[in-house]
Amino acid sequence: MAYRAFFALPAENFTTAQGQHTNAIYGFATMLISLLKDEKPTHVAVAFDVSRKTFRTEIFPEYKANRAETPDEFRSQMSYLNELVKGFGIPQFSLEGFEADDLIATITKRAEKDGAEVLICTGDRDSFQLVTAQTTVLYPKRGVSEMARMTPESVQEKYGMTPDQYPDFAALRGDPSDNLPSIPGVGEKTAAKWVVEYGSLTELLAQAATVGGKVGESLRANIDNLVRNRELTQLIHDAPITFEIDALAWKGVDDSNLTALFEQLEFRTLKDRLKAISTAPATVKDVQKSKNTDSAPSLFGAEIASEILSVKEGDAKIASHTGPIAIACELVDDQLQRYAVALSKSSAFIVDSAVMGAWASDAKVKKIAHDGKAIARQGVLTGVVFDTSLAAYLVNPGVRAQEVSDLLERWGDGSQLDESSAEQLLLTTACALFGLRDSLTAELENRGLTKLYNELELPIADLLAIMENRGIAVDKKELQTLAAFFDAEVARETKNAHEAAGHEFNVASPKQLQVVLFDELGLPKTKKIKTGFTTDADALSWLFEKTSHPVLAALLRIRETKKLATTIEGLVVEIKSDERIRTHFAQTVAATGRLSSVAPNLQNIPVRTEEGRKIRNCFIAGSGYDALLTADYSQIEMRIMAHLSNDEHLLAAFESGEDLHATVAAEVFGVKASDVDPEMRRQIKAMSYGLAYGLSSYGLAVQLDLTPPAAQDLMDRYFERFGGIRDYLMTVVDDARKVGYTETVMGRRRYLPDLLHDNRQRREVAERMALNAPIQGSAADIIKQAMLNVQRALIAGEYKSRLLLQVHDELILEVVKSEVDSVSELVRMQMGSAFPLKAPLDVSVGIGASWNEAAH
Repeated sequence: MAYRAFFALPAENFTTAQGQHTNAIYGFATMLISLLKDEKPTHVAVAFDVSRKTFRTEIFPEYKANRAETPDEFRSQMSYLNELVKGFGIPQFSLEGFEADDLIATITKRAEKDGAEVLICTGDRDSFQLVTAQTTVLYPKRGVSEMARMTPESVQEKYGMTPDQYPDFAALRGDPSDNLPSIPGVGEKTAAKWVVEYGSLTELLAQAATVGGKVGESLRANIDNLVRNRELTQLIHDAPITFEIDALAWKGVDDSNLTALFEQLEFRTLKDRLKAISTAPATVKDVQKSKNTDSAPSLFGAEIASEILSVKEGDAKIASHTGPIAIACELVDDQLQRYAVALSKSSAFIVDSAVMGAWASDAKVKKIAHDGKAIARQGVLTGVVFDTSLAAYLVNPGVRAQEVSDLLERWGDGSQLDESSAEQLLLTTACALFGLRDSLTAELENRGLTKLYNELELPIADLLAIMENRGIAVDKKELQTLAAFFDAEVARETKNAHEAAGHEFNVASPKQLQVVLFDELGLPKTKKIKTGFTTDADALSWLFEKTSHPVLAALLRIRETKKLATTIEGLVVEIKSDERIRTHFAQTVAATGRLSSVAPNLQNIPVRTEEGRKIRNCFIAGSGYDALLTADYSQIEMRIMAHLSNDEHLLAAFESGEDLHATVAAEVFGVKASDVDPEMRRQIKAMSYGLAYGLSSYGLAVQLDLTPPAAQDLMDRYFERFGGIRDYLMTVVDDARKVGYTETVMGRRRYLPDLLHDNRQRREVAERMALNAPIQGSAADIIKQAMLNVQRALIAGEYKSRLLLQVHDELILEVVKSEVDSVSELVRMQMGSAFPLKAPLDVSVGIGASWNEAAH
């Protein structure tokens, strides 16, 4: 749980004046206080792992071997965690050779014998096997703040089986996080089906010969792995630890020691939270009393909410409540269930309905929200004047934890969320948005980000919601035809691989691949890894270049087509009843400001291969429209590089209007542009783009298959001709190190504290980010501004044609025939004027019946 807290809370936001990281300790303490306050336990125990060496690693040395090294920032907090638990007055257990889960299982079984009700808080699903009528697992659903109560009924509901059957299911499913191998071709659904059908793994294995099909073959080929998996997933109920249940009675916190620790760790707000937990075990009477005195939240219907928030006065509707309101929404599978409306920091009510009134789509009723786009995309919300998730992202885009509870830890004004019930959480979340709005507004101002927030990020969220609501039309039948083709390709190439090897084998099994490639066929060895020699895609490509063996050609084709088939599967399941796909544009994920596309990801559809383009051909103009229009920027990153570096030769290359890379190659190699051959052009293109990503001469050598001295010579010649680029790349990192951040052409900041880190690898990663962020971030700013320009011009001209997608540096519109020429010119003008770069923006436009046909 401490490790979860470490990744849930940004380390850079939780550091003492002496440089001690405290995010894991803070998150763990917060969770502990919440558990003690909400569950009011009479007895408490905490168990810790000692090391990764346990009896399980003796059975299976690869157990958890894939896990990354424990970060130094977390390791430095461990002793404080032990001190923290001691200060809470809680006994703690650890034992060499056993995992913490084994100790919890041992304590649980002993407590059950004493008739106790047991609550286990852990992030390990193996603990589900301990669930009984007496024992519930509190499993974290999000970060460390929201828990699922796993009872026998909820385990049955989620997995279709009893807790006793769960270890059998886990053994069949495998566990990538523990490095336990799965059965090739057998996913969670099949594993669950077998457990339910046969009753147990033992019975399944006894009848393994009767299981048909490829999954049956796979099962029989992996029996040894399954038996071992089952042994490893079973928790030990009798670990050799000495304790008495009575000794676990919780008598309250050790105030003096805990307060001193909080002072040392600079936890100012946690001292107040300690008051919320009793220093003595709660009695049933106390709990009943507290329940009786709790005030019930106000629950209204949508009609009453509309009466509160708006009235009609003639034809004009005005808000009856002056000032903005704040909205907190409860979503299930992205669908609105109910919501809370706060009129101030202390006044709120819940609307127990998914319906929003006319006030929600009235821009005159100003709203504060957290991720307002999640509701706006459903076409029911406008007028969001402050979005706390967008503001927090802009203030520090490197932080992943951006829930309201996380923001309150960093930017709160003392407001706290009441998690005593779902209703209270919803109400207090809505109220807390006012304080967050005030704090983040001040922070945006302090960091010079107010204009970027108000004029770019907030308006683009509104536009993205509209685009998400529209979606894009697809030809479902054509997609399904492609899927069948790729499945047939996989089957055909699998047969070819078997023939080339001389026997059948599992093409998806790294272990079997190693035997076939290196032992049987005697092919050159690839990179050594813990389980032998790597058989990843790069390794197979390298082997094929070296040997041209037909088994490798088949394996590479299988991987290529499987990847495409997976892409199509992801698209087909997202097609709605109106034959359109609606992606989600993630606005607060990429630290550079780039938009991401998820559920489904439309940015990962290949464009350079013929088969990838076949997938794009399935995206078409929808009913009422005649074609798709695509428009993208030509070489925008290099234009930004020219702008930022002010390199006269690179600017001149753009002004010439000739092929950029050929022109630059001519400069570097000292030849005429007409004498530049394809290899020269390829080398210079790799160099130009690679420099913006911190490419070293060694990296260039690997990429271009040159010797390191030859690569260094090429780099030296490049910089000799383009000294402005060299000077810019040198100064951008130094400048960022001085101020702690980089900036884009529109002032977007990326904070990089690791530029001053003692660890060389961490520092070098941050340096590469400092090189790349201004260029990537500026491209993100420009395409967002272009989208706003295009949208405003379409509305002003009352066009029917409309904006659908943004994919990297490309915009995709749905157009009607009569508007093709005027909209093409409009898009070219509005994109081209998004920002006044010294190397002017160049826009290419294409029209076609499909996304592929509209390519240019």
